Amino acid sequence: IAGKPNQMPTLVMPDPTLPARILGAEVSIEQVVSILKASGVDVKKTKAGKLTLTPPTWRPDLVDAYDYVEEVGRKIGFDVIEPCMPSAPVGSGYTRDQKMRRAALLAVAQAGFVEVIPLPFIGVDELDRLGLDDQDRRRSLVRVANPLSENQPYLRSTLLPGLFASINRNTSRSISDLALFECGLVFFATDTGPAISPDVTKRPTPEEIGQLFDRLPDQPRHLAGIVTGDWLGASDRTSAEPASWIHVVHLAQSAAQAVGVTLARRSAIHTPWHPGRCAELGVIVDGEFMGVGWAGEIHPRVIQAWDLPERTCAVEINLDELFALAPDLGQIHPLSKHPATKQDVALVVDVDVPASLLEAALREGAGELLESIGLFDVFTGPQIGESKKSLAFNLIFRAPDRTLTEAEASQARDAAVAEAGRRLGAVIRS
Repeated sequence: IAGKPNQMPTLVMPDPTLPARILGAEVSIEQVVSILKASGVDVKKTKAGKLTLTPPTWRPDLVDAYDYVEEVGRKIGFDVIEPCMPSAPVGSGYTRDQKMRRAALLAVAQAGFVEVIPLPFIGVDELDRLGLDDQDRRRSLVRVANPLSENQPYLRSTLLPGLFASINRNTSRSISDLALFECGLVFFATDTGPAISPDVTKRPTPEEIGQLFDRLPDQPRHLAGIVTGDWLGASDRTSAEPASWIHVVHLAQSAAQAVGVTLARRSAIHTPWHPGRCAELGVIVDGEFMGVGWAGEIHPRVIQAWDLPERTCAVEINLDELFALAPDLGQIHPLSKHPATKQDVALVVDVDVPASLLEAALREGAGELLESIGLFDVFTGPQIGESKKSLAFNLIFRAPDRTLTEAEASQARDAAVAEAGRRLGAVIRS
């Protein structure tokens, strides 16, 4: 049965040099016309120098100008197009967070940990095995519209399940001495409403872009690590050193020191860690403890639920919060050529006062002359009273432009003790 042929859309190419510019090859207008005519395209040249193009009925793929550019490129051969590197735009290099992230992760790797990159998906069952209660923020999950697995339809809210799975995979292959870490985003659902789907045929408007960002879930960047088995194997001269909480705390301290932050810690209770073997990690700011994460031994019930080795230890910190408290990288302080003066001080405080808070008070009270401070002794006993403890610190004072006198160092030490007494009720041990 005879019928009318399909009416093909006609396109006007305002610039006949478009194929040459896009392909980056020398293609004359005459070559473009010849190639397209050979492909069955009806080509007409207007007085203004434009090309009117009508494809044949068997070429419905020729719709816009770039379809014709691709047709020309295929016919002349892509091998004639000389590769060239695009010139990099002028910029200032890495951002502050990028520099800090690179420094922190390099320090963690140098501390002996191996990076793993699990998939960022979890299921409710994994949070149940962590022992999280119903009010825990980590249960505020973001569901994926098209999950890879119905068993893990949510974006992760903690990095620990991925690390636990990595431990399971390795121990099932008889690899038990492990020190692994992961750095990545975690996701918490917010009440901003469902995500919007703007029209993909054109660029979103500024209002639509703003709505897209407003609808994003809260997604901080975390760093987590886990250790099992032995940290150092046995030799003919030494016994094995088991991996412990010391090593996961060292991971966090290495990352923090790489960005110029000194971490403090205090006893805490936080799932899924053992309540008696868990520490909250943080930074002392103006005498206040600003928590950034937790470290310690995993609770035995969680170890059993995840089939982990006994005494598994883990750490998880919020890198975004840590970086916000860090100074800018690249600050270099000149070394002093003058000798240091050392002073020791032993203070008695309540037994529940964290050593980190006492150290922060001493550091602030001592002023700019204090170069370093270190805790070297902790003592409890009837000699200092019930519910009390003695903490002894070594203080090193140094001036950049002169040799300090003993009187100046003693004055700075007394100022540090006074500040510790004002904040925490500390008194010098008699």
